[in-house]
Amino acid sequence: MTPARKVLRGGGQTEISIEAGAVTLDGTLAVPDRAVAIALFAHGSGSSRHSPRNRYVAQVLQSQGIGTLLFDLLTREEEAIDEISGELRFNIPFLATRLTDVTRWLIELPDLQRFYIGYFGASTGAAAALVAASKLPKAIGAVVSRGGRPDLAGSSLASVQAPTLLIVGGEDQPVIAMNQEALAQLRCEKKLVIVPGATHLFEEPGSLEEVSRLASEWFKQHLAAAPKPSGRISASS
Repeated sequence: MTPARKVLRGGGQTEISIEAGAVTLDGTLAVPDRAVAIALFAHGSGSSRHSPRNRYVAQVLQSQGIGTLLFDLLTREEEAIDEISGELRFNIPFLATRLTDVTRWLIELPDLQRFYIGYFGASTGAAAALVAASKLPKAIGAVVSRGGRPDLAGSSLASVQAPTLLIVGGEDQPVIAMNQEALAQLRCEKKLVIVPGATHLFEEPGSLEEVSRLASEWFKQHLAAAPKPSGRISASS
């Protein structure tokens, strides 16, 4: 793994070690030439930075000039515990704190302070992204949820300021209802898009491509107008 302070640019992917609070996490950073924004990916329950769906979306974002950071929300030791107990994958406050710690680490890197920051969350990772965004209103410029559980963000939804896009499959009926309820609680700029014929994992032909297109457009539209965080950010930033 590349040390935290040696971040490479130029369009390729770099495996990095991320200092998140008291732990070190594994991540994959890609910052295309001329990129002005970076999307942090928060994966869903039982997944990792190797999620093929998130990696596909990340590749599309990179092709559109948006940097990406995919990372494991849990350490290897925590993953081993969670595989047995399942106690961490639905612990949204814990996951949101972990995402907040990673965001602070990223913003403190001198090479990356000029970038706009957005969140892309899937499943339970979407709830963590929304809670983290509510805690960092001056740092996060946009949020995209893919097949997410924004309802698990609870009372934090009303505090989210970042423009938020919720994407749900048209055949994912229970999750559609959950997203509709969450949409009603959000007070920021918001939008719910239902992809016809898609199920929860967006495995149908063309469905993940549509998710990637929607996410790219949302980030390009909103991150360009977002504030650029610089240096250290406080818990209320």
